[in-house]
Amino acid sequence: MKRLQRIFACLLLCALLAGLTSVPAAALSDVPEDFWAKEDIDRCVALRYFYPESDGSFGVGKEMSRAEFVAVLCRCFGWKPTSPARAVYEDVSEKAWYAGALEIAYHQGAITSQDGNFRPDDLITRSEAASMLVRALGYGSLAGLIQDMSLPFRDVKANNGYIVMAYGLGLMDGTSVTAFSPDGHVTREQAAAILMRLYDKLHDPTASSIGIAASAENLPDLKGYEAVGVSAAKLTYNGAPQISPAMSGETARAVCAAAAAAGTKPLLHVTGGSYHIREGESERLAQVLLQAVEEGDYEGLFLEVSGLTLASQRDTLTAAAQILQEKLGERALYIGVEAPLWKGAILGYDYAALGEAADRLVLRFEHKKETAAGRTVAPLEPLEQIYYALNRLRGVVDADKLTLALTSTGAVWEGREPDYVTGGEVAALAAERTTRSHYSDRYACAYLIRENGPDVWYLDGQAIRERTQLARLFGGGHLCLSDLNHALPEVLEAMPKVP
Repeated sequence: MKRLQRIFACLLLCALLAGLTSVPAAALSDVPEDFWAKEDIDRCVALRYFYPESDGSFGVGKEMSRAEFVAVLCRCFGWKPTSPARAVYEDVSEKAWYAGALEIAYHQGAITSQDGNFRPDDLITRSEAASMLVRALGYGSLAGLIQDMSLPFRDVKANNGYIVMAYGLGLMDGTSVTAFSPDGHVTREQAAAILMRLYDKLHDPTASSIGIAASAENLPDLKGYEAVGVSAAKLTYNGAPQISPAMSGETARAVCAAAAAAGTKPLLHVTGGSYHIREGESERLAQVLLQAVEEGDYEGLFLEVSGLTLASQRDTLTAAAQILQEKLGERALYIGVEAPLWKGAILGYDYAALGEAADRLVLRFEHKKETAAGRTVAPLEPLEQIYYALNRLRGVVDADKLTLALTSTGAVWEGREPDYVTGGEVAALAAERTTRSHYSDRYACAYLIRENGPDVWYLDGQAIRERTQLARLFGGGHLCLSDLNHALPEVLEAMPKVP
């Protein structure tokens, strides 16, 4: 897929060039030591995204043309200009120095052709730069889906989705609190700063994997996982919050042993719902959870609570989390919550307070379906919902704590709720002669069309990598698999691992 090809090419190029030393400051005569973009400029020149001017200067303050910006973008993403170049635009000669860059950028989807012209010598606007950058990342479709999301800028009237993304991903700032200046131009130093922000996000080494295990059977290799949630208990209620076993003690110990052997933290994974979270019972809730962790000798707690809508439930869960944070000491506290939904109901979670108390705040996304052309469309953890949640929580919760819960099994809709099938069953269905396998670029999700049964939607390795990439761009990249025991091998392979 072009989106992943673009990203991997960029990563490969950056890795190859990472050992280059910065050009000495003296070689750039117009970049003083205290210049705001000096570090970004030096790094960009070292990576050969930019070249110094013929007089030894960088060209500080020089506004870039559309052709120049595309050329720099191609270098950043590792796209080799075509040679000999072929005409893509009526106003671009095949002999122009930038013709090959425009051609490859066009085929990669970073630029488009609406009237047959490109206007290569026109100065590039901030709005155009945002559009090219987002398209280069492969998020053109996503930008169209989120174009109605709000912006703090009052002067944005067009290209909303692209500017929303460029701003939301932290690649471009406004020129003031309420202005983006979409018609303003981009200077060479501003472009250098943008590209280095992108570079740093793509190379953030902190991405990690978490998984949930419901059995000791069919456990994958757990080496490289940060933690494993052992689904050994669930919340119940009988006049007060209580804990009931969800697996035998022998099975729980076996999962813990496998995690310990792999150098992975075993956490007690406890699930509950709105019925179990009641006003005034925070201390009792924290007490029973802490006791279960201590009795099972776990290295922490992974508490996952769904369905909260009331302020009283929000306050109870928050207070319990704060108590647990204190009482658990050095042991880990992961809290799973429902992600904020775009155009959805206001949920009963204090994300800021929970994010402060927890080591990881795991966001779970609601699964929905719709019908299009007579077929069920039911992508798992759609990119637009992930984007909204991460953008909504930007600055509210530490990005390095936010973790995406991803479904590692397939989903089949025959009624109002999905039925989940194992990764092995998905693979078996995909191998049937009457089944057609597809990947939706629109949703970044795989699906099977079956002649004798309902469609199956699932995340494959490519879908996992795409969600990892989007999370990285927000400064995170942490993933949690819903079912380690029944995941597709390619899903397990695609998960980020700690060396």
